[in-house]
Amino acid sequence: MSGKKTNFKNVWSHSKKHTEKLSKPELETSIKIGRYNRLNVQARSDFGVYLGTGDDRVLLPNKYVPNRLSIGDRLDVFVYTDSEDRLVATTLTPAGVVGDFVFLIAKDVAPFGTFMDWGLEKDLLVPKNEQQNRMEPGKKYLVKICQDNRTHRVYGTTQISANCDKNTRDLKVGQQVDLLVHSITTIGIIAVVDNRYYGRMYLNETYQKLFIGDTCKGYIMRIREDGKIDLSMKKPGYSSVPKSADVILYRLNKSGGFIPCHDKSSPEEIHKCFSMSKKEFKRAVGTLYKKRLIELKKNGIGLLK
Repeated sequence: MSGKKTNFKNVWSHSKKHTEKLSKPELETSIKIGRYNRLNVQARSDFGVYLGTGDDRVLLPNKYVPNRLSIGDRLDVFVYTDSEDRLVATTLTPAGVVGDFVFLIAKDVAPFGTFMDWGLEKDLLVPKNEQQNRMEPGKKYLVKICQDNRTHRVYGTTQISANCDKNTRDLKVGQQVDLLVHSITTIGIIAVVDNRYYGRMYLNETYQKLFIGDTCKGYIMRIREDGKIDLSMKKPGYSSVPKSADVILYRLNKSGGFIPCHDKSSPEEIHKCFSMSKKEFKRAVGTLYKKRLIELKKNGIGLLK
């Protein structure tokens, strides 16, 4: 954590300023705030260069201006607002853009919110009313980067479930998705799905050790009416059986040709031996038995000699 003390007055002067409605007009611009923009170099000044598109422009301070930059050149920059709500551009790379879910470290805590390090000179504020739980400096939190539609300020929220998309009509059961592990409970893993939705994966559907902050691939098992999604690390149905059958054969070979798991074994025992659900295990065993690769015994399964 930086030793430099945050000047709260220069960032967000008081919590009232950000909870009450502001009288100032909205900032009208075609430049996308809180995102990357490809802009033309329009003019130079003592403070930097002005980049823009059409009549809209933003200052890129001198310390970020690349060498040999000429009028008319195009440059990719990230645009946000400074402490006085003026547009400013930077060539620094933030941890995320508006709409992204990212893990950030809390730097300083003020009465009105918590400042997060997201890679820019101006920290990202998570207002107090946008915090799921009390936040502490030095700890890492999953934050969604948002933008106030009226003031155009970029801010963060740790209220993850409430800020995920509940409209799941574009999703399908069996679809492969990207997962970001948000939290781990006694019954399963909570994850952000495709940087957009909210999902849950029960422990018997994980098949590998996962930790908070991990990313992995998963599959949609079920889509609930409330917009939440049940997940698995294996594709639903019989499509995953060949891979599961390979796992069983590999484990059998490593174990000398016999493992004491069968259709009466508990789901916990099967998961411990093969990292798969009991249902998946029975399907894969059935496939191997039909191919005459294994034999079924009262106390387990073995390779057919």
